[in-house]
Amino acid sequence: MNKPADFEAPLDGRDPSNLRGDPITGDRYYSHEFMQREWDMMWTRIWHIAGRTADIPEAGDFVVHDFMKESVIAVRQEDGSVRAFYNSCAHRGMRMVKGMSSVDAISCPYHGWRYGIDGKLIHAQDSDIDFPQGNPCGKLGLKELRCEIWGGFVWYTMAKEGPSLHEYLAPMPEVYKNYPMDTAVRVAWYRIALNANWKFVTDNFSESYHTRTAHPQVPPWIDQDVDTARHEMWPNGHGRTVQPMRPSLSDRLPADQPHPYKMILQAWGIDPEGYASYEEMAMQGWLDLKAAKQREWKERGYVHYEHMDDEEITDSPHTVIFPNVTISFLPDNLVFFRSEPHPEDPEKCYFDLWCMAFPVEGQEMVESVMAGPKPLREVAECEHRDFDNGKGIPELTGQIVFQDMELAEGMQAGMHSRGYTDAYLPAQETRVRFFHEVLNDWLEGRKP
Repeated sequence: MNKPADFEAPLDGRDPSNLRGDPITGDRYYSHEFMQREWDMMWTRIWHIAGRTADIPEAGDFVVHDFMKESVIAVRQEDGSVRAFYNSCAHRGMRMVKGMSSVDAISCPYHGWRYGIDGKLIHAQDSDIDFPQGNPCGKLGLKELRCEIWGGFVWYTMAKEGPSLHEYLAPMPEVYKNYPMDTAVRVAWYRIALNANWKFVTDNFSESYHTRTAHPQVPPWIDQDVDTARHEMWPNGHGRTVQPMRPSLSDRLPADQPHPYKMILQAWGIDPEGYASYEEMAMQGWLDLKAAKQREWKERGYVHYEHMDDEEITDSPHTVIFPNVTISFLPDNLVFFRSEPHPEDPEKCYFDLWCMAFPVEGQEMVESVMAGPKPLREVAECEHRDFDNGKGIPELTGQIVFQDMELAEGMQAGMHSRGYTDAYLPAQETRVRFFHEVLNDWLEGRKP
């Protein structure tokens, strides 16, 4: 089922004629020079996510986002707005705060300078008697960055000028206007050190060609066959694969194994044994599920369905926001993935996993999709882990995201091989090369 054309029409993400054909060479995954160009020409100009608005509900609440060698503080203001500042004291550059907390003032631990939550300097030792250039209070302050909100996320950019957040994200805010994203509860929160370049994450989430091989648990409940999904991409680099959440007709579980799709149907009062064939259960059951959800969402407490259409309440638009954010929009969950470069080593990155669930009346536990069953409550702290060939996150073993991280480290090693010169892609991987071409546009000064 196609979405209504009330936003900018996408390019066909399966049409290689939309590509220039830029090669995807191995050096872009390990070259320090390439890494520096990314910093100079892209990372300092795009919009980044500092955290969730749920992290900073009250005035004085702040969250710190460390990115490569930079650090930014996003602070809730007295009027409810959010402002962002470099985490660098105007005195001698000291990094002042870490993580998340709540303060009346931001204080430097080195010499005691204090700033209001509006970034203005309000106290400095010996301010009236020992500064030949004049009292710094009221004169100096933290350097501010542009900051905006979308989707329950706090975004900032280091660029003094350039596109607004809405312009940068377009058309995603319009595409996903029906999802009450700000109501989602983050039930699992990981930051994982990974021995791979950050781009492998975007590569991986720009195609589902690997699913049959790497994620055999997926086809029984998401149909990722080559001809069943829509592949869409936009000129600014954003893209998505819209997949029906119904069983694949190609990859089937053995008849004696419990089928996850049958459990989904049963949960909405549909008898999976009432269909004449497997094909009818998959195809007609999918339509019956849409009807049941539209009919019963309110009485069952699925209030987030209120404005969602037939596609949104049953399907999976897996979405990449250029260059490094991916969000899986599931009917009852949002799964946030982000890769960020290591500050010094292009062959390492940090991989963020935030599992979020929409609250349902009477529900205390949720299936987080990527991290298993979790209590339906906002987690307070991030789990910092080292992947360590999988040993660092044993509780995620067997999960889709665990399998993806294993693949990323193997791909990183392969980029050094003399046997690799460029990718040889099927049409369904068009978005992989498109991502690299948009990246090249940034690095070569053609963006924004």
